[in-house]
Amino acid sequence: MTRKPLRTTVIGSYPFPGWLEFATLNLDRFGPADIEEMQDDAVLAALHDQLAAGLDVVTDGEQTRFDFNLSFYGYLEGVDKAPRVSRRFGPPAHDQRGAHAITGPLKAPRGLGAVHGFNRLRRLAPAGPILKASVPGPYTLSGRLVPGSVYRDRWDVTEALIPIVRDELVALTAAGCREITIDEPSMSCYAHREDPARLAAIFKRVIAPVAGRARLSTHLCFGNYKARAVAPRSYEPLFPAFLEVPVDEIHLEMASRQYAGLELIREIAQVRDVAIGVIDVKNYHIETAAEVAAAVRRCLQLAPAERLAFAPDCGLSQTARWAASRKLANLVEGVVEVRRELGLA
Repeated sequence: MTRKPLRTTVIGSYPFPGWLEFATLNLDRFGPADIEEMQDDAVLAALHDQLAAGLDVVTDGEQTRFDFNLSFYGYLEGVDKAPRVSRRFGPPAHDQRGAHAITGPLKAPRGLGAVHGFNRLRRLAPAGPILKASVPGPYTLSGRLVPGSVYRDRWDVTEALIPIVRDELVALTAAGCREITIDEPSMSCYAHREDPARLAAIFKRVIAPVAGRARLSTHLCFGNYKARAVAPRSYEPLFPAFLEVPVDEIHLEMASRQYAGLELIREIAQVRDVAIGVIDVKNYHIETAAEVAAAVRRCLQLAPAERLAFAPDCGLSQTARWAASRKLANLVEGVVEVRRELGLA
């Protein structure tokens, strides 16, 4: 698939409008048509901000999802829908996220909902920008599922989820989606203690049926629940094993890490496109267009323009909307400034 040099993109999520958060606390007062209208309006709000910023690639902002991957468990059979939370009070962190007990073999007879979300995005979005869908990979999706007596461990749960996620990717491409991110932040979070070759092999199996049928990317970060990371923030354990994963683009969290290890993009760009996070979603500093442009120029010293894309470090769901919209606008402005310098605008 053709790609635009120095293109601008997002990972997937966008902050909910305040009214949507309020409405979700009162869903029993709405009818099905009200909820469908509400979902459309929320996606339109997310689209508005992305389009106003001028992004080349946009998403639905994951406005119909809850907490990145937790809402997908609602589509799974064999899962206790009532989450268990080990800690409810005190400083916000990852141990306050719900975990779901597995009660039987995992199945998803209705899919995972990504196709319905993409169809809504396609219906609401104007012509022009590329439309992207995102789906959590099976290793990340397994992270909040408790094996119980049904499965032996997380690896066993991951194996059960591989065909479910794979079928969702096949269905997305059949629906006409040509840009898909397979989110696997758990792989980058835990590669320091797991076998990265095993993680890469899982990824290959998941995307095998759709490789070459859509532009595939993977998002590798270190966690962003309540703006908290969850692991040692180094990509070193993942590489070179992940250079073998046949995606078109690998996205790296860089801004929040002060671009530590940026030299890695030189190696990735020899075989894959690389998207660099130049917006720190854990920080309420609003990056200026000049700061973004400086980061882009720095990346151009390591990789050619046709291999580079730029995005926030992670999804923007944990960032206030006023900050997210300004950050996106400055992201695009900074990249466009460098495009003009290179005669690419």
